[in-house]
Amino acid sequence: MLDHVSITVGDLPRAARFYDAVMAALRVPCVWREPDAIGYGLRNRADDDNHTYLTIRATGTPIRPDRRHWCFCAPDRAAVDAFHVAGLAQGGADDGPPGLRPHYHAHYYAAFLLDPDGNRVEAVCHRAVKFADP
Repeated sequence: MLDHVSITVGDLPRAARFYDAVMAALRVPCVWREPDAIGYGLRNRADDDNHTYLTIRATGTPIRPDRRHWCFCAPDRAAVDAFHVAGLAQGGADDGPPGLRPHYHAHYYAAFLLDPDGNRVEAVCHRAVKFADP
């Protein structure tokens, strides 16, 4: 549904440490940096349009936390766990530890954080765990 999104932050160097860590945990590359913004992910092209792109933009003013929420796709449950650990290590606050949320569906595995500016971010894996055959 989303092609790209921007999240605003009051302190870009502080936010960069947080988003570099959580995006790396989700295996999303940082693709550019400027003094007032950072970009993650891949931009869509005419021949390849199955990507999402994230920009973190500095406002220069404090952010008022509200009900905004961004959820990032995780390739597996281990990446959700790594997202949560990385975010906490870089100044984020826990807003829901990694775990199943069966009220969404049986395999909805997610973790929630507040970034250092109070933006609510989530990582989710929708896949069932596959066990190896004995």
